[in-house]
Amino acid sequence: MANKLLNMNKVRQLLLFLERGTSQRSIARETGTNRKTIANYLGKFGQTGLSFSELLALDDRKLDEIVGLSKPLAEETDPRKAHFNSLIGLHTHELAKEGVTRLLLWEEYIKDYPEGFQYSRFCELLQEQQKLNSATMHFEHQPGKLLQVDFAGAPLHYVDLSTGEVIACPVFIAVLPFSGYGYVEALPNAKLPQVVKALNNTLDYLGGVPLGVKSDNMRQWVSKTCRYEPQFTEMLQQWSNHNHIALFAARAYKPKDKPTVEGLVKITYMRIYAKLRNETFHSLAELNQAIWAKLDQHHQINFQKKTFSRQELFIGQEKALLQALPETAYYIRHYTKAKVQKSYHVLIGEDWHYYSVPFRFIGKEVRLIYCQDTVEIYYNNQRIALHKRDYRNHKYTTSEEHMPASHQAHLATRGFSAAYYLQKAMEAGPCTHAFFQKLMDSKKVIEQSYTSCLGLLRLISAYGPLRMEAACTRGLSGSKFTYTAIKNILVNNMDLMEEQITKEYRIPIHVNLRGPEAYNEN
Repeated sequence: MANKLLNMNKVRQLLLFLERGTSQRSIARETGTNRKTIANYLGKFGQTGLSFSELLALDDRKLDEIVGLSKPLAEETDPRKAHFNSLIGLHTHELAKEGVTRLLLWEEYIKDYPEGFQYSRFCELLQEQQKLNSATMHFEHQPGKLLQVDFAGAPLHYVDLSTGEVIACPVFIAVLPFSGYGYVEALPNAKLPQVVKALNNTLDYLGGVPLGVKSDNMRQWVSKTCRYEPQFTEMLQQWSNHNHIALFAARAYKPKDKPTVEGLVKITYMRIYAKLRNETFHSLAELNQAIWAKLDQHHQINFQKKTFSRQELFIGQEKALLQALPETAYYIRHYTKAKVQKSYHVLIGEDWHYYSVPFRFIGKEVRLIYCQDTVEIYYNNQRIALHKRDYRNHKYTTSEEHMPASHQAHLATRGFSAAYYLQKAMEAGPCTHAFFQKLMDSKKVIEQSYTSCLGLLRLISAYGPLRMEAACTRGLSGSKFTYTAIKNILVNNMDLMEEQITKEYRIPIHVNLRGPEAYNEN
């Protein structure tokens, strides 16, 4: 096509042929370029006043300026587009407001400017501007410099076997941006002590300490929000001083200030949450073991379009640049006092959870020392109880040895079942077993019969299995199957009485007896 702009390689090829004195016809045949296009470029070369060899010696940028390969940006001539561009800042600001839609903006726009763009074109131009506003900047992360932390938006769960309750656990996530090597842990709650514990576990997992750690403005992290000088919580500052690590806070509502951990949250959903969705866990420890197994698998997968993994990059280039771990981890210990309640439990108000002590300390004032994992209870400087810390609100942690003997016996009976009672009844005899079964069947809810069954077992202990079997044999002939019925039989020694067989009595036939025929009317 004539007057078509050629790329730089074609232009240099054209100059080489012209320098050698090749005819335009031959050049057109050799290069496949239209002769009119060759003539056009020949005129441009002549206007420069430079020889072909001098033009060839120029760099591409200078040569491009001379021959005009680059098309200048066309100036906007459409007055509608110019008017729209003048409003783009206002439109962007309004769209961020609650309830404002593109349709509403267009209706206001077309009302003020009737000759403006229609709705479809209006939306296209807004979309183009949003793409420009969402431009991202690439940063080169330095190894060992920063750790980014966050919480996943969705929790993971485990089932408490003692209650059947499904417990939701917030998930803590941390990552080193240089290598993408991270740490994931499910926590009992998202309170600051648990955050500090998770940070300690993160440093142990990494085997070192980065120079800084950044999070968003969550209340566990920042006590006073400020874009330029945020105030961090006191416990977090103590942790940072202990580990020689600097604290940073992202700007409010700016997730791109910590993009790597945001990316790991998405990866966690795909490579941990999704793979564990069909599994059931019965403790927090069991859940975390499964999380860490999947996390290790993730670290060993190669990056996309790369021949190495996050683990290889971390071990090879980053781990050695981390600071050494402190000799001891930062340890949070809380001290408080409490009075032992009548239920022989004390309360930790932070979690609103109750812990047992030996019942003989009822009414005494004791001292509690607790951390993230354990609760110690002291009386007169002697430890009287040790419990694993439980973060469930309004729940009780009770050791059986702390209970009075009567409470222990009652606790034991709560574990009895229908099968247990029937098995004990069969040891006494088949009639005893049958009576127990009828007793259970007589109740609307089988658990209602358990206390009566317990009473019957005590009657077996008191009177022996032989008398119990005899009493139940007698009791089966009645219509009420209760503990009281068997007790009365045993107390009144009715089980010891021999069974009397009552024979049917009939008047013998006698001649003085008149039959029905004597009453016929004559």
